[in-house]
Amino acid sequence: MHITRLRGYINRIPANLGFLRGSLYIILAWPIIGLIIATIMWQLTSSRINAERDRLHKSGIAEVALLSGAYAEQLARPLEQINQITLNLKYYWRISGGTLKLEEQNRAGLYPLTDRLYVTIADRDGNIVTTTLARKRVNLAQRDYFQTLKNSDTDQLVITSPSIGAGSGKLIVRFSRRLTKSDGSFDGIVMVSVEPSYFASPTVDGALGKDGFLSLRTQDGIVLAKRMGANIRARPTIFKSPPTFSTLTGFEFIEKDHFVDGRARLVAWKEIKNFPLIAVAGLSEDELQQPLAAIAREDRIFAFARISGVIIFIMIGIFFSCRLAWRKHQFTQARQAYGISSEGGSEGFFMLASQRRRTGTVSDFIIVDCNEYGAALYGTSRGDLIGRRLSTLYADRPYFEELVRTFVEAIKDNFYEDDFLVPPECPLKMRWIHRKMTRSNAGLALTLRDISENKAHEEALLVMANSDALTALPNRHWLMGFLPLAIERSRVEETTLALLFVDLDDFKNINDTMGHAAGDELLQAVAARLRSVIRPFDNVVRLGGDEFTIILDNPENTGAVAGVSERVITALRKPFLLSGHSNHVISASIGISLFPKDGDDVETLIKHADIAMYVAKANGKASYQFFRPQLSQNLVIKLNNEQSLREAIDGNEFVLYYQPRVDAASGELRSLEALVRWIHPVRGLIQPDEFIPLAEKTGLIVKLGELVIEKACAQLALWKQQGVPLVPVSVNVSSPQFNQGNFDAIFESHLIEHGIDPSFVEIELTESCMMGEDQAIFSQLAALKSLGVKLLLDDFGTGYSSLSQLQRLDLDILKVDRAFTAKLGESKEGEVFFMAIISMAHVLNMRVVAEGVETVEQLHILQALSCNEIQGYYISRPVPANEIERLMHKRFLFPNDAIPTEING
Repeated sequence: MHITRLRGYINRIPANLGFLRGSLYIILAWPIIGLIIATIMWQLTSSRINAERDRLHKSGIAEVALLSGAYAEQLARPLEQINQITLNLKYYWRISGGTLKLEEQNRAGLYPLTDRLYVTIADRDGNIVTTTLARKRVNLAQRDYFQTLKNSDTDQLVITSPSIGAGSGKLIVRFSRRLTKSDGSFDGIVMVSVEPSYFASPTVDGALGKDGFLSLRTQDGIVLAKRMGANIRARPTIFKSPPTFSTLTGFEFIEKDHFVDGRARLVAWKEIKNFPLIAVAGLSEDELQQPLAAIAREDRIFAFARISGVIIFIMIGIFFSCRLAWRKHQFTQARQAYGISSEGGSEGFFMLASQRRRTGTVSDFIIVDCNEYGAALYGTSRGDLIGRRLSTLYADRPYFEELVRTFVEAIKDNFYEDDFLVPPECPLKMRWIHRKMTRSNAGLALTLRDISENKAHEEALLVMANSDALTALPNRHWLMGFLPLAIERSRVEETTLALLFVDLDDFKNINDTMGHAAGDELLQAVAARLRSVIRPFDNVVRLGGDEFTIILDNPENTGAVAGVSERVITALRKPFLLSGHSNHVISASIGISLFPKDGDDVETLIKHADIAMYVAKANGKASYQFFRPQLSQNLVIKLNNEQSLREAIDGNEFVLYYQPRVDAASGELRSLEALVRWIHPVRGLIQPDEFIPLAEKTGLIVKLGELVIEKACAQLALWKQQGVPLVPVSVNVSSPQFNQGNFDAIFESHLIEHGIDPSFVEIELTESCMMGEDQAIFSQLAALKSLGVKLLLDDFGTGYSSLSQLQRLDLDILKVDRAFTAKLGESKEGEVFFMAIISMAHVLNMRVVAEGVETVEQLHILQALSCNEIQGYYISRPVPANEIERLMHKRFLFPNDAIPTEING
């Protein structure tokens, strides 16, 4: 019915608009399509806003859970410190027979934050015996916590709700523990009182916003400490009634009716390990959703803009549809009037009649006839083109005159044919054409065929053959064709040529740690930077992998070549951002050869630039080096040294020496450190200082490290078979070896092969192995720990010492570098610094080993500082396996001048 009615309307269109009848359906389709597109756009905008609202809610859930977890972790440290203080004082109270003086310890600086932390000891009758506060005559016998501990026979830590302290006059939270005599009877209490601000966490306060909060609560709901956002800081509490949590760790969305300020919040809580306390965090839902308003407003503006664009596009479509209908009407009338037959084919056809001057020379051509395809090549219609002079199509007069000469030549020769690259001044709408012209009476029959696609295919094949697919730079194939011609041109013109061989330093680490996709992305960025530092007529070539070549055409002098090299090194030092990951910095080593000074052919110039590049890399990388004849000899020596080391590893020319590690108090043998030595067939024993740096520089340290592990496991297996009393053996692991990605699997395979219990092998890692936040580091450490292997941090204090990183790493033993041991006995500051390291390690449940102990004085100081173990020449130098067996049987290794002391004595 509707279609019939529409047809009726179409038939009633006036005669002067009759050309619209055949296209009316297409014209009416435009607004319908526009309405559909606008509806879809608005629905997509609404869906995006809703999705953003859900995303912000989920992000808030993750943020508040992370906040409560971070707060719980940060609270665990001061709580554990308080717990350790009570345990230590309980112990020292008992062994001192009740004569311990807190006042003396406080003056010695043993208690941190004395303005917020106070320690008190009361006897069995509640009388304060000693305290870090000013003495006050206060009896604690009737206090609840005193009675609880007096009537209890457990060693529990009693925590009380905040109240005003009689000694400090401030709001405090008390942590108290029962004191006992040697027979276990009640002997009083030790109490640590802290102000709530002691539990402040500046690092997480910034995440609260204006309406967020943090609180430390007991599992019974008593608030011990709190942190509030700016809008609610003046309120004593944020909850209308204390919340109850069914689990020790969890998350909940709490409606606004439960809060005094009437704002709903996301609340997460986290149990604090080893304590009956929970950390609670809350973030305002309104604050978390605050970015949504701006995003929604921006999305709606963009939606209106897009819909407006659609409307404009629809109007343009309607306009051109009407115009097309008019053109079609004109063409139909012309065909009917002149009886022109239909056309076909894919060639443009033209009949041209020459127009001559009075002198008889051809000045122009008139288009007598053409087909529609030919007219389309000029971007117009057949009806518009027939009858026009050719000169009206060409605005550029010199080009038109050249075209007329070509047409006249075709008339003279009766035939002309060529492939023609269309210049910019030509109005033909193609890039390459095939022209064929044949004389017809006094005129010319011209056919044009578009061959742009074929030519583009040919050019693409040529580009593929000469271009690097990854970086779009010229490749080695192009270089081998270009460089001989460039050398020959420079020889004829008596100019110079510089060839820079650029090799990226340590590029393999990118592929190994971040993947080949990141490596490819980096190579593309490097190519762009190399192009940016050279002149337009110079060339950058990618040879393959991480190797590039720069050809400088006729540089002014060697200073100009050096300047380009320095610009390359500077440009590459700027950080690269790879796929949203953290910034990565890379460097390059550059070797330079000059024509004709360093060679007059392609192979010689490339070889000499390559040699110079290896010298630059050997000199510390990130530098450039001009070729000199003596460099070839130096490279040969370097390669010989590297080959000797490689052959030594393959030929098993290495042995292990062992140095004991003993208990600092008793002198009992605790462990052996395996140290590698090279037994050269000609030079004899070579110390590690001579070959380890070469192994690290050449990458052979990985194979050497695995050889050490295999030898240590084999030696342990032999000792076990011979009945030697075993102690753990520690092996040093380098950063490249640890970070190769499968170290734990390689290590486990050697343990299984030799039947070694993992508890008898320890891993010594340097701080450089564990720099950064890469999750792979923690996964590798966890895998080793799961095998039952102890992990040692070697040479502590000499590298990048991050206490936050150290806290996150699950290590067993801290080895303090010999540089700190050497300062013991020289000054009081050396002892204080060493004591700080030991205290920190003990809080983190790590044992401490002092390296480089050489005197009995150093030993006695370390015993007084409660250092766990020592290692050094005072006990024994590193010795071969057959000599260390004697010490393993002896077990207690203190010399006669060492006086053993009680542990912690």
